[in-house]
Parts: sequence; C-alpha cells; structure tokens
Amino acid sequence: MNALAGTGKLARLILRRDRVLMPLWVIVLGVVPVSYVVSINELFPTAEGRQGYADASTGNAGFIALYGPLTGSSVGELVAWRAGFIPVVIGLFSLLTVIRHTRTEEETGRRELLGATVTGRHAGLAAAVLTTGAAGAVLGVILALGMLGQGLPATGSWLFGLQFAVCGWVFTAVGAVAAQLTESAGGARTFAVVTLGVVYVLRLTGDVSALSGGPLSWLTWLSPIGWGQKIAPYSGDDPAPAVLAVAVAVALVVAAVVLAARRDVGAGLLPPRLGPAYAGPGLRSPLALAWRLHRGLLAGWLATFAVVGLLLGGVADSVGDLVAASREMSDIVARLGGVSGLVDGYISAMMNLFGLIAAAYGVQATLRLRTEESEGRAEPVLGTASGRLRWAGSHLVFAAVGPAAALVTSGLALGLGFGMSAGDVGGQVARVLPGALAQLPAVWVLTAVAVLLTGLLPRLATVSWAALALCLLISLVGGAIGVDRWVLDISPFTHVPHLPGGEVTATPLVTLTAVAALLAVAGLAALRRRDMPVL
Repeated sequence: MNALAGTGKLARLILRRDRVLMPLWVIVLGVVPVSYVVSINELFPTAEGRQGYADASTGNAGFIALYGPLTGSSVGELVAWRAGFIPVVIGLFSLLTVIRHTRTEEETGRRELLGATVTGRHAGLAAAVLTTGAAGAVLGVILALGMLGQGLPATGSWLFGLQFAVCGWVFTAVGAVAAQLTESAGGARTFAVVTLGVVYVLRLTGDVSALSGGPLSWLTWLSPIGWGQKIAPYSGDDPAPAVLAVAVAVALVVAAVVLAARRDVGAGLLPPRLGPAYAGPGLRSPLALAWRLHRGLLAGWLATFAVVGLLLGGVADSVGDLVAASREMSDIVARLGGVSGLVDGYISAMMNLFGLIAAAYGVQATLRLRTEESEGRAEPVLGTASGRLRWAGSHLVFAAVGPAAALVTSGLALGLGFGMSAGDVGGQVARVLPGALAQLPAVWVLTAVAVLLTGLLPRLATVSWAALALCLLISLVGGAIGVDRWVLDISPFTHVPHLPGGEVTATPLVTLTAVAALLAVAGLAALRRRDMPVL
C-alpha cells in the first residue's frame, strides 16, 4: 500500500475537527498586524513623528528583546517591527496543532483505528503537516492582502506575509519531529515548546548583543524567528532567509518521516519512564489527580508570565519618552488606559493583555474536562466513589485559581521590572499588582462560558475559544479604530477598572463575578444531568 494513501481524507477530517480553532488563530493573527497600520497612522500622521518614535525605539534593549531590531521609520517598517512577537505565537499554534493530530491521536488509540482502514503508514503525519502548513500559508496571504489594502508597498507586503508563513512552517516541522520522540502528547508538547523558547532566547540574545556591537549577534542566525526578521519587509526585502527557513522545515519533515518509520504505532523513540505500581498517598483523590495533570501546564504559564512581565516592566519607564513625541499617541494611550498618566495607561493596557492571556489558560484548563471525558480517562475516576461534581470541581479549581496565580505573577514581575528601572521597586509593585487582580472577574466570565458549554453543549465546548478571540479583537483593535460603545461593551474586559491610576468601583467587579458564578453553576448542573460514560 502507498504510504500516503488516504492523506486527502485525513486532511479533510482534520479540517472538519478544527473548523473552529484553526480559522480563529489564522484570522486573528493575520488581522492584528493590519490593525497596527491604522494605529500607527493615527498615532504618527507625519514623517517627523514616526522618525522620533523610531529613534526612541531603536536603542531600547527592552523593545528589541520583545520585537527585534527596528530597521527604519516608514509605516511598513514600524508595523513589521511592532508585530515582531506574533511569529512566536504562530509557531506555538503550529506545533500544538501538529502534535494534536499526530501524537495525541496515537495516545488515544484513534490512530490505530484509522490504521485499520485504507490509510498508509505516513498518511496521518502528512495530513497534519499539510493542513497546518496550509494554515500558515493562508495566514500569510491574509496578512499580505490586508497590508496591500492599507496602501503599503506590494513587495514588502508579500514578504511580510512570507515571514509569518515560514515561521509557521518551521514549527510545524518541529512539532512533527517532537511527535515521534515520546509516547505521550504532553511530552511531545514539552519538547516542542522548549525548542520554541530556546530559539526565541537565541534571537533575543543575538539582537540585544548586536545593539552594542557585541560578539553574540551571530546567535540570531541560529533562530528561525531571527531568519524571519532578516527578511526585513519594507526595508531590505531580502527573501533569502525565507529559503533557509523552508529548507530547514523540509529537512525536519523528512527527519520526522524517517523517525516515524523506525518506531511502532503508539510508541516513541525515547523510552518511557515507568511509574510506581501503586499511587502514592498524594494521588488518591480527584483533586490530587487534577493537580498531577495540571501542574506542568500551570508551571509553564507562570514562568511565561514572569518573563514577559519583567520584559514589559523594564520598558515601561521609556513609554513616557516615546509618547511625548506624539500628541495623538498621548490621547490614544490615555484613552486605552482611561487615566491621565501615560505610563499608567501603558501598564493598564499591558494588564488588560495579561488578563486576556490568563483567560486563555482558564479556558484551556476547563476544556481539560472535555478532553478527559472524550478520551475515556474520566470513566475510571467516575467509576469510583467520586461524583461528577467532585471530579469536575477538582479540575475547575485550577481553572479558577490558575489565572489568579498567573495574574499575580504578571503583576509582581511587571512591577518589579518597572520598579528596578524607576528605582522604586516596592512602590511600583504595590501600584501595579491591583491592576492585575482587577482583570480576574473578567477572566472568570470567559472561564465560566467554557464551563457552561462543556456541561450543556460538550460538542461545542471549543467554541469557548471564539469568545476569547472576540474579546481579544475588541481589546486590540476596537479602541484603536473607534468602534461603537456597544461593541466594546460585549467584552467583560471593557468593564474592569483601568489600574493603576483609574477609578475603582465595586459594581462592575461584583457583577462580573456574579455572572461568572451563575454561568459556572448552570454548566455544572447541566454536566450533572447529561449523558456521560458513567451514570
């Protein structure tokens, strides 16, 4: 039988299963950079204003660590620079998608079931790589057409789209290789995410070193993210780094195919570490089991929040100098933050962003309930004396407390970074931390939406990501382009206080918390009544 037989049908199956998630991340990540064009034109309508902004940003190590080097002051160059962190997110979505449709399929036994039909040995891997790679290509086309629609140069726009696409392709291949190494999907995700983190640190170290003419600037060439930036859309317009990225992606896919041929279905190349025959005292309750399942993911999120918080806090003191060059930018930053202080407005906007990311963790932790149910692991737990509510509640503890811990971490880290640069660590931490905690009721509302869908309409539980994507669009784009107030009010994050510097009233916080509680109770009631593997 042809090793690729059935690839087309499996690709259609992947598109059917990802009909919500895949279009969401493709469209959102493709549209957000286009919105930056509107923002920059509004903030800096003159060439002098853009040049002042570029001059202030070019030498700032914190901004370079986040976004990469800035090559010029044109609108296209500023947009490409400002979108410098998005390829990391694209890489994350790409590798997770491939692992979900390869290693997770083997772990749950569905790959073996499909293998009994007319499908070749490598059809599953090929379908996952092709669909994820196609999603990256579509994202690049959406971005390029969007930039062309804003009147930016054609060559730079297409290379900008290519920059995003090749990053997705490389990490699609990284995910394909990772899926061959371990027996568990969790192990594959850990390996792939760590690889993503390493290449980001290589890019960061190389770019920051280049800022001072340091000897480590060559490290950028070891990072696929750095290759994308070397394309330099709207300035250098050099497609050669994209060729390098495509060559590496192809080589990694070939390596994944070779590795897949050297192992059994369901097995990994790395030997598994066997656990004890009997569970320890700390693993003999649903809550202890949930902690065992959630702790790795939670630790990764907390570490990410700490690092990003320190970086964003480190550049906060420079924001005042940047916005001072533009009256329009001062007005918009103040409007986003709802406060008079520009630095406070920046911190408030960052806290809003952290809140949205924390909501992503809350949704992900809640959907673990659906994963445990659909993959049959809930059944042995519910077969014991543990009731449904106890089982569900043990997971929802982490969906509720995890975002709170993440927001506290981000507030402490951002306050620490800002305080170290401003020479007032204690004072700034005390000012920033309440702004992080103020996001929590809005985070709980989105988490509760996921609980409601999981309990009431489990087949549509992943639609929870659509609610989060809508809030993300409203927060990132709505305020900048001046949409109607009723559209902004759809997002619960619109109603939380803008701290530090803003006014605090209890009514919206209490209302959002009550809404979240009602949705969660309704979802748990529906979960208790509907059909599940064990009655």
